[in-house]
Amino acid sequence: MKPATAMKQRIRIAVLESDPLRLVGFRAIFESQTAFELATSSLTEIATEKTDVVLLGSHAGKNLFEVVAGLKASRPDLRIIVTGSGADEETILKALAAGAKGYVDEAATPDEFVMAIRTVHQGSVWAPRRVLSMFIERVTTSPGRIFPAGRVTFTDREKEVLELLVAGRSNKEIGQALGIEERTVKAHVAKLMRKVGVKNRIELSVHAITHSLVGEK
Repeated sequence: MKPATAMKQRIRIAVLESDPLRLVGFRAIFESQTAFELATSSLTEIATEKTDVVLLGSHAGKNLFEVVAGLKASRPDLRIIVTGSGADEETILKALAAGAKGYVDEAATPDEFVMAIRTVHQGSVWAPRRVLSMFIERVTTSPGRIFPAGRVTFTDREKEVLELLVAGRSNKEIGQALGIEERTVKAHVAKLMRKVGVKNRIELSVHAITHSLVGEK
C-alpha cells in the first residue's frame, strides 16, 4: 500500500530545453528527488503524457510566450515554470500573463528548482521577490480601487474575456472565440481593468492569476 501511495504522489515533469547541458542538469536534479519523475522532454508528447509540471527553457528560438500560450491551449491544466537567464521584471510578468505559473533563473540552485516545482505543483505562483514586490506596489497604488468594499463582480461575458486573456489570447483571438467584434473585446478589457484597478493587460492577467479571479486552468 505504501509504495502505491508514494507513486501517486510523484510529480511528473516535462523538460523543454534545447540546451543539452541544461537538460542533463535537470535530469540530475530529478534523480536526486524520489518524488520527481521525468515524464518527457518533447513538446509533441506533452499532450499525451500525464505531465504535472513543465519546465520551459530555451526552445529552438521559438517565441517563449507563444509556446506558453500553445501549451495552455492544448493542456489547460498544465503548470508551467519558465527558466531563463537574467529576464527583466516585465518579461517575467508577461510570461505569467501568458499562462506560466512561475519563473526560475537558470543560475538558481537545485534546491531552488525543487522548491519552485513543489510550490507551483501545489497551485501557487513562484517568481523572484523583486517581481512580486513590483506587482504589489503597482496594484496597491490605488487601494480604494484595487480592493474595493465588497467582492468585485463580473458579468458572464467579462469572465469569458478574462479567462481567455489570462490564457494569453489576443483581442482578435478572444473576439473570434466568443463571436464578438475586436472593439467589443477592447471595451470589456478596459472595463475589467477599471473594476480591478490596474493599468494594463499584463497587470490584469497577473492580478487574475494571483487572486484566483478565474477558474484553475
